[in-house]
Amino acid sequence: MSDQDIGNIITIELGKRGGKPCIRGMRITVYDVLEYLASGMTYQEILDDFPYLTQQDILGCLSFAAKIALNQSTGPLQKSVESSTPNQATTHPQSVYYPYKLN
Repeated sequence: MSDQDIGNIITIELGKRGGKPCIRGMRITVYDVLEYLASGMTYQEILDDFPYLTQQDILGCLSFAAKIALNQSTGPLQKSVESSTPNQATTHPQSVYYPYKLN
C-alpha cells in the first residue's frame, strides 16, 4: 500500500481520540483494529462488528503499523538483542516518521 493510500485512510486530528491515528476521521483508532486482530478476530468478524469499515481500512492499519515499526527504535528489545549478540548488533536510532496528513 502506498504512502498516499495510507494517508487517505489514516488520519490524525489533535482533538480526536487524543491525536491518535484514526481511520478516515472516525473515532476508531489504528490501535483498536490492531488489538482486535491480535486478540484473534478475523477480518470478517471486524467488518461484521464495524460495518462502516472496509478491508482496505484494515490493510491501511497494518501498513501504517509496519511503517511505524520500520522507523521506530526498539528500545528494551534492542538492548536485549545487543546484550546477547554484542558484536553483531547494530542500532539505528530514528525518530518516528509520520508521512501522513494531519487534519
